[in-house]
Amino acid sequence: MTEHLYYQDSFLYEFDAEVIGVTAVDSRPAVILDRTAFYPTSGGQVFDTGWIVPAGFAETSRLRVAEVAEREDGSILHFLESPAQIQPGSRIHGLIDTDRRRDHMQQHSGQHVLSAAFVRALNMPTVSFHMGAESCSIDLDTKSLSNKQAEAAEALANDVVTENRSVSIRFVTSAEAKDLGLRKLPPAERDQLRLIDIHDFDLTACGGTHVTATGQIGCILLRKIEKVRQRWRVEFVCGKRAVGTARRDYTALAESAGLLSTHVWDVPQQIQKSQEESRALKKSAEHALAEIADLYAVRMLAETPENGGRKIVVRVFPDRDLGFIKLLAQKLVRQSSSLVALLSAGADPPALVFAQSPGQPFDMGTLMKEALAKLGGRGGGSRDMAQGGTAQTGRVEAELKQIAARLGENQKH
Repeated sequence: MTEHLYYQDSFLYEFDAEVIGVTAVDSRPAVILDRTAFYPTSGGQVFDTGWIVPAGFAETSRLRVAEVAEREDGSILHFLESPAQIQPGSRIHGLIDTDRRRDHMQQHSGQHVLSAAFVRALNMPTVSFHMGAESCSIDLDTKSLSNKQAEAAEALANDVVTENRSVSIRFVTSAEAKDLGLRKLPPAERDQLRLIDIHDFDLTACGGTHVTATGQIGCILLRKIEKVRQRWRVEFVCGKRAVGTARRDYTALAESAGLLSTHVWDVPQQIQKSQEESRALKKSAEHALAEIADLYAVRMLAETPENGGRKIVVRVFPDRDLGFIKLLAQKLVRQSSSLVALLSAGADPPALVFAQSPGQPFDMGTLMKEALAKLGGRGGGSRDMAQGGTAQTGRVEAELKQIAARLGENQKH
């Protein structure tokens, strides 16, 4: 079993240890030490990273620790980025990535404060905690959570941060813990529990790395609340991560305000106004397109001669898209009870639409599949209307004319 140095001192960034094992897991080299300050993934907190320097070597020869994991027997695996010549019994000097460790301490201690704030202010207990690379989240056991309630818990949590309350570590037995009023007891019985005590505010069992005073957490910033199944998830960031996140948010907001020629506080109203204008323009464009399609349909019907009591319209629109020729096909078959339309649009991606008036004898879906088998592409549809796409723009018009000629021959018999 490895001695967990981080249990006693979360600010321990360097240590010396002996290698007691060298192994590989899924071809990944790992070393086991008799003692370590590297924190393994556990309890919602992700692992530390850093370096191992073999005894007798310069620090420039240090080996990168890419991941840390704990086995059931309490030994801790330090996964290295690349294989190294380290032997059991040799000595090493461990170096923790301090920026990552400090960030994790701020996020994890901030989570304790925030979870306690939700209990004290709203009686909403935390059932799970997740620490991500960009943000953290807690899941609350509650059926409802409003923005106003979340802001109240956030305000209480930041009051505790400002008060700079002490954060201490102590060890008790499971029996002793039951009488101490812990916010949350661990599900599994253990001989000894490590408690994180935020003075006069929160007491809970935890094996993670933490600050020694709440002021070291920095601000606690809620990012989002959302319902996830039967619970509510609260996304948050703390400390330097909160400052960085707020900076990115403000930069994006300021750039958006510049594009909209407005103040940052007026961006939501300007976006709403732009959306309304966009919807109005889209509606106007759709109306205009429908009128254009109507005019095209009238003209095409007038220009197309009748053959055997039926008109077959063939037309290629190099600069139109699928939406237009589909609309045009609908207009054509509504204006004539004996029509077949074979239309193509050349805009990227090229498209085909085949349509016939209800009651006509052909099968547009079958014709479409046959055409695309020659041209290459995919599509299909019903008896009266089908659509598809092909990249063979140069051969489309000739194929449509061949289909029209074949339909014309069929109606003579």
